[in-house]
Amino acid sequence: MFSRIGAMAFKKDLTNTIRLCEALGNPQNQFKAIHIAGTNGKGSTSHMLAAILQTAGYKTGLYTSPHLKDFRERIKINGQWCDENFVTDFTKKIQPLIEEIEPSFFEITVAMAFAYFAKEKVDVAVIEVGLGGRLDSTNILIPKLSIITNIGMDHMNMLGDTLEKIAYEKAGIIKPGIPIVIGEVIKETRHLFINRASELKAPIVFAQECRYTTETNYTHQMLEVSVVDKSTDNRHIYHLDLSGIYQLKNLLTVLEASHQLNLLGWGIETKTIQKALSSVKQLTGLHGRWEMILQNPTVILDVAHNEDGIKELVKQIELTKHHHLHIILGMVKDKEIDNILKLLPKQAFYYFTQAQIPRALEAKGLQLKAESYSLKGNAFREVNLALQNALGHAHKNDLILICGSVFLVGEVKH
Repeated sequence: MFSRIGAMAFKKDLTNTIRLCEALGNPQNQFKAIHIAGTNGKGSTSHMLAAILQTAGYKTGLYTSPHLKDFRERIKINGQWCDENFVTDFTKKIQPLIEEIEPSFFEITVAMAFAYFAKEKVDVAVIEVGLGGRLDSTNILIPKLSIITNIGMDHMNMLGDTLEKIAYEKAGIIKPGIPIVIGEVIKETRHLFINRASELKAPIVFAQECRYTTETNYTHQMLEVSVVDKSTDNRHIYHLDLSGIYQLKNLLTVLEASHQLNLLGWGIETKTIQKALSSVKQLTGLHGRWEMILQNPTVILDVAHNEDGIKELVKQIELTKHHHLHIILGMVKDKEIDNILKLLPKQAFYYFTQAQIPRALEAKGLQLKAESYSLKGNAFREVNLALQNALGHAHKNDLILICGSVFLVGEVKH
């Protein structure tokens, strides 16, 4: 399983997914879909868009990965986890095929999600790419709309060691004639997306060129944002319950995606979008995105785990009022650890720890590596011991941040 062992579980091939879905009657062709790839932001974008579609009255499937607490978080309809009996019955049903073709965990899970959404007759499913795009199991879909949130340096051992190579893999979700929304764009990859869309005659739009944000304010763990449409000069205010400042980029992507869906006749009103974005966590069950789980002291969970994600997290820390900063940090071995450690604030006190999976970097090893970047702290064998220790040392005006690994955040008891 990729979650546990990493690259060895990744299969650069769609054959098994095609075989599985053919055996199931090609469920991926039985519902409308929106396909979302990207290095960072694809999870938040998927949940925001699902919340909007749900609020607009559509029966909405949502497939994301990884999960934090329970496998069924990956497969939801209108925010409700996949039925437990369906998971077990599905697995028993395809057991002979599993033994024959030996699919990966991802391949089985994607087929399971597609089968569930077809069985439950969803109006639309928002499908998040697992890894990359071109050879990801989800890429057997022909969606109504494709979205690429951004390109950054992550999973280089599998996707390539340059932004251009990574963008090539993500651009693999662009389909002939299907509109593609690009979220955050950089000069190194812009031409690649334009050329690929042109080859496939896919209408392409860059979200950042359509709208911009002006005033932003925090009120009661909500992010109030004013957004201006460049083509009309119309201004709308949105209240986001996903309050991380990095959500501003995802917001522009989601608004343009909603606009593109409206051009296709989906009838999503601005007031529907406003209502949905104020309740994404409640509607879809999203967790771990600048999520406050305790006050006095403030304890925040964030799944940021790569270079670009940590850069955005550091910006957020700088905007957050606090006295002392405590960072509980755990990482997996196959990340660019040095690049991340050099970005982290030196004035914080650190609690180095590890998720309980084989891929986790051992806490003592992380502590030693961090010392070379002047990051000082103690090592703990698991995250809840680290949190208990941080709470014992923190004052009520302090900030405790838990980050560095999705798996670490998933193990926090709260």
